[in-house]
Amino acid sequence: MRAGHAGTAGRVVASLSPYTCRARGVGQERPLETAGKGLAKTQEFWVKFWGVRGSIACPGPSTVRYGGNTSCLEMRCGDRRLIFDAGTGLRVLDDELRTRVPVDADLFLTHTHFDHICGFPFFSTAFDPRNTYRMWAGHLHPERNLRDLLCALMSDPVFPVPVEIMKADMSFRDFVPGDVLEPHPGIRIRTALLNHPQRAVGYRVEFDGRSICYITDTEHPAEGVDPRIAELVAGADIMVYDAMFTDEEYPSRVGWGHSTWSAGMRLAEAAGVKTYVVFHHDPAHDDDQMDRIAAEVAERRPGTVVAREGMVLEP
Repeated sequence: MRAGHAGTAGRVVASLSPYTCRARGVGQERPLETAGKGLAKTQEFWVKFWGVRGSIACPGPSTVRYGGNTSCLEMRCGDRRLIFDAGTGLRVLDDELRTRVPVDADLFLTHTHFDHICGFPFFSTAFDPRNTYRMWAGHLHPERNLRDLLCALMSDPVFPVPVEIMKADMSFRDFVPGDVLEPHPGIRIRTALLNHPQRAVGYRVEFDGRSICYITDTEHPAEGVDPRIAELVAGADIMVYDAMFTDEEYPSRVGWGHSTWSAGMRLAEAAGVKTYVVFHHDPAHDDDQMDRIAAEVAERRPGTVVAREGMVLEP
């Protein structure tokens, strides 16, 4: 395992400001969902949702339609695999990766609150020396670094297996919000600081003339939209956004670092986002409530999607 700032085989190409479907839902099959209908596409580019919940996993009979795992997304850019966040959904993705050894992938973290990293100690393909993983984080530098944080997570008395047991070729790359990353030729990732306790980072992945934005965890301003995020997501084909609370729930949760689906809709409208994806669902929201939210957002902005585990979207 190696630690350091982004270098060869994945690099920071610009530092802008230091801090300034085959859509398959859980248990069901649906036709491919294409966000950018009518566009000529030359290379494979899609996002798959392996975990869509916030705060804590909530498996059970009341969440089978939308899923109960915490945040984890997979993007395919041609033959390259990008993973975003390492919540409990990572374990489900890991089941598939075990059938595709050797695996070469980049894993980007929005931040390291527990619901976004609790799947990492159980990431079995990271224990296989045939695999290669590059780990990225932009919220820790300069006070901390990603490798030391994950070592602390996987240490006595919290966890019985140290990170050193992971035998995959792993490197750790810290950057700062505002950096532009180029993990591989043809893949450009813009980043921005999000409004969340202890910082978090939003990502815009640009590939083959299309874009997918991943914006979680963040809290909207009292008025208007966050200009940093609006700039990051401007004109995006797909925006995945932290819509944890309803408007009725939000007043008692101000300052928690999360947003609402209506605030995400305002952002999507202001920034010219094509497809808005409601994400980071409250674990207290069961399938019936998620159905009501899905109906309301579809009425307010047709084409809006509520994330489900197993869903695949193609811009």
